[in-house]
Amino acid sequence: MDWKSISTRILEGGTATPEEALALLEAPNSELLDILQAAYRLRHTHFGNTVSLHLLRNVKSGVCPEDCSFCSQSTKAINDVERYDMQTVDTILDGAQAAVDRQAKRYCLVSSTRSPSPKEVDTICEAVIQIKQKHPQLEICSSLGMLTEEKAIRLKEAGVNRFNHNLETSEKFFPEVVSTHDFDDRVNTAKLVKKVGLDLCCGGLFGMGESMQDRVDLAFALSDLQVDSVPVNFLDPRPGTAFHGKPNPLTPNDCLRALAMMRFVMPSVEIRIAGGRETTLFNLQALALYPANSMFTAGYLTTGGQDYETDKKMIEDAGFEVEMDAPAPEPKVDEKIMPDLHPNHA
Repeated sequence: MDWKSISTRILEGGTATPEEALALLEAPNSELLDILQAAYRLRHTHFGNTVSLHLLRNVKSGVCPEDCSFCSQSTKAINDVERYDMQTVDTILDGAQAAVDRQAKRYCLVSSTRSPSPKEVDTICEAVIQIKQKHPQLEICSSLGMLTEEKAIRLKEAGVNRFNHNLETSEKFFPEVVSTHDFDDRVNTAKLVKKVGLDLCCGGLFGMGESMQDRVDLAFALSDLQVDSVPVNFLDPRPGTAFHGKPNPLTPNDCLRALAMMRFVMPSVEIRIAGGRETTLFNLQALALYPANSMFTAGYLTTGGQDYETDKKMIEDAGFEVEMDAPAPEPKVDEKIMPDLHPNHA
């Protein structure tokens, strides 16, 4: 398949079809560099060569009543994950300084819960108000489970910029992953986030046993929701979870194709390399920056990750720039300045 021609059509206002998205995921490794080059044209048009960094904060850990099979913070998981209730405003504020020190564009506050209590919303809102006073340039994303409209409005009024609520997988495969709530529950919260004017961060997790078609269906469900940001996670089976001990079917090239597929389906949306990148992409992490323009740094919620200094060097060595350092990108793509992944390819 001519991936460059497809990217040209998308740049001219067209869209990728589900059939093309599936073909991309199933493409042989011999076409991978062509796919990444085509995905890069889309990424560069909308985001230049910048990479935005995000720092996570686990503000409430290990006490979620839901039974998501991948999650080590579920009370159904038997493990030694640290368990604590909502952190204090001062502790959350200290984390904001850590985000600023690492040139993070966004500070992401994540709570292990089905839905936040009124008191927990109070804490998050007070923390965000103080963060914005001290660090007005730092954007805040919160991930607090299912919301009511009243709670969503309170978060927005306090200064939260974005809310995360992942679909995780396709509607068809979802019952294989979660039984304590359904796919529509997640979609409804995502729609509510958009309704009140918050940016919607909504993505998924690959490697749970879903089919290639499930991955495509997830991408188009996200596109239909008009998401603003897509975190793409890759399964790193955690001890005590239902998925622990199962073989991970993902190869590094599978992960790269998944990121590229998301870029083809949602060319102007922020695509983020999220959990599991270190254990699935291995030495190919830098290539993920060709389709993706964003990444978490300095670890995740219950697991460590590549440190900020290593991430920054990887970004710069690959010819990209941390967004907080970079000037505004040129408005038009110039193929002459694109890194050529295979200059000798005819």
